[in-house]
Amino acid sequence: PGDTSVLAGLYGPAEAKLSKELPDRAALEVLLRPKVGLPGVMERSREQLLRQTCEAVVLGTLHPRTAITLVLQPQLLSCCLNAACMALLDAGLPLSSLFCGVTCALQPDGTILLDPTARQEQEARAVLTFAIASSERKVLMANTKGS
Repeated sequence: PGDTSVLAGLYGPAEAKLSKELPDRAALEVLLRPKVGLPGVMERSREQLLRQTCEAVVLGTLHPRTAITLVLQPQLLSCCLNAACMALLDAGLPLSSLFCGVTCALQPDGTILLDPTARQEQEARAVLTFAIASSERKVLMANTKGS
């Protein structure tokens, strides 16, 4: 606990490229950039999860025809969710709600571990990650892996 950090940068709302412009709302793009190497399939999948979660709370209709780009250094998914929410908040974007990310891991002995480390996630039988909205306490995103 406390050993993970995620670097986040948010750019926008800014003028969108014509190909990415949406007439009724802001176009939100999430990019995961590893410290070394190029993003792979896992990063692309997480980008989509993060984008959909952020789109659920960003009031993009207040900034039509603009682009918002969120760049994160990939770590544990729940940490990326929390960093994304803090970046949106810090940028002063209008939000319908805040959200938080939380991860639970089912250990080989059957116990459930809250906020596991990367190593504990690898050893776990199953890992569940949720994004929960603060305003209505509803689940915005759920992701599972394992058996």
